Amino acid sequence: MNRHRYTAGVLSGVIMGLGQLYNRQYVKGIILIIIKAAAIIFLAPTLPRAFWGIWTLGEKLHGFKVVNKISVRVEGDNSITLLINGLLIMFVLAIFIVIWIMNIRDAYRTGSIRDNGETPATFEKTVSYLLDRKFPHMLMIVPAMGVLFLTVMPIVFMVLLSFTNYSSPHHIPPGKLVDWVGFQTFIDLLTKKTWSGTFYGVFLWTVVWAVLATLTCYFGGLLVALLIEQKGVRFKKLWRTIFILPYAIPQLISLLVMRNLFNGQFGPINTYLTTFGFGKVPWLTDPFMAKVTAILVNMWVGIPVSMVLLLGVLTAIPKDLYEAADVDGASAFQKFKIVTLPFVMFATAPILITQFAGNFNNFNLIFLLTGGLPANGDYLYAGSTDLLVTWLFKLTLTNSQYNMASAIGIIIFIVIATFSIYNYRRTKSFKEEDMIQ
Repeated sequence: MNRHRYTAGVLSGVIMGLGQLYNRQYVKGIILIIIKAAAIIFLAPTLPRAFWGIWTLGEKLHGFKVVNKISVRVEGDNSITLLINGLLIMFVLAIFIVIWIMNIRDAYRTGSIRDNGETPATFEKTVSYLLDRKFPHMLMIVPAMGVLFLTVMPIVFMVLLSFTNYSSPHHIPPGKLVDWVGFQTFIDLLTKKTWSGTFYGVFLWTVVWAVLATLTCYFGGLLVALLIEQKGVRFKKLWRTIFILPYAIPQLISLLVMRNLFNGQFGPINTYLTTFGFGKVPWLTDPFMAKVTAILVNMWVGIPVSMVLLLGVLTAIPKDLYEAADVDGASAFQKFKIVTLPFVMFATAPILITQFAGNFNNFNLIFLLTGGLPANGDYLYAGSTDLLVTWLFKLTLTNSQYNMASAIGIIIFIVIATFSIYNYRRTKSFKEEDMIQ
C-alpha cells in the first residue's frame, strides 16, 4: 500500500532526483540531478581542502628557496584565507544538504499521492503553484542567501577567530600562521592582568554609560513631552519643531560641533567662562568630566527621539482616565504616577530595552566626541571614555588584536542578548500578548 512513498524516498536519498523520475516527474527529476552533478563538480575538489584548512589553519610558511643560485619566493598558507574559504565551502555544503533533504521529502509526498490513487502534479502545475502560493517564499530566497553569506557567515567567522591566536605581532598572515588555542583568549581577557584590568574597567563604564544614557534620554524626553502637552501651553507645533531640530541635524555634524564647543583650549564654552571670570573646565581632558560631557551631549542628541515617541503615546491615553482621577481628587503627581507612567511604560518598555542595547553599542557618540580619550595609563589600547565597542574597534583596526576583539564581540552579544530577552519577557506588553495567543 505504501510502496511508492518508501521507494521514491529511498531512491531520492540515494541519488537526488531519482525518486522524482520514479514518480514520473521527469523534468523535476532531471533538474535535481543536474543540481547534484553541479554540487559534486564544485564540492569534490574543494571539500577536502576546506576541511583541512579549517582543521589546521595552514602548515607551510611563506619563504624563499634557492634555485640555480637564484632566490625564489615560495608561497605558503594564509590561515585566514583558508578559514574563510573553508567556511564558504561549508555553507555551500549545508545548502546542498538542505536541498537534498527537501528532495527526499518531495519524493516521499509525491509517492504518498500515488499510493492514494491520485495523479502527481505535472511540472507546469508545480511551477504555477510556486509562482502563486509560494511566490513570497521564492522572492525571499535571494535576500535569505544574502543574509546567510553576508551576515551569518561573518558572525561565525568572528566567533571562530576568538578561539585562535590571530594577533600582532607573531600571528599575522601571510608572514606567520594562526593556530587554534581554544578558550585561551577568553581566559587571558578575564584573568591576565594586562587585559583583565582594561576589560573590567571598560565594561563597568559601558554598563554605567548605557544605564545613564538610556534613563536620561527617556525621562528627559518624557518631561519635555509632558510640558508640551500641558493645558495652557500655546504654539505646541512650534515647540515640537524646536525640540526636534537636534535630531533633524545629522548626528555626525552635531557631534563634531559639540567636540569643538567643549574643546578645553579654544572652545567657545571655555572662552565665555573665562570672559565672565570663571576658570576653564577640562570638558574632554579630565576622565570624569569627559564622561559627564558625553552623557550631556547624548541627552542633546537623544531626548528629541524619546520626545517624539512619547508624544504619540501621551496623545493615545484615554481622557476619561484623567477625568476619573480628577473626580477622585487626585493631584497632578498622583495622576502622573497612576495613569500616565503605567500607560507610557506599558507602550514603550520594549523600546526602552532596545535603547539600552543601542546605547551599550553607541559607537558614534564616543568615537566622534571623545575618541575614547583622555588616555588612561592603566588601560591597554583603550582610553578613559572608551566603550567595549570602541575598544573593539581600536583592537581591530589600529592594533591588530583580532582574537581579543572577537572575544569582546561575543561577550557584548551575550550581555545584550541575555539582558534584552530576560527583560522583554518580563514586560507587561509581552505577557499580555502571550496570553492573547
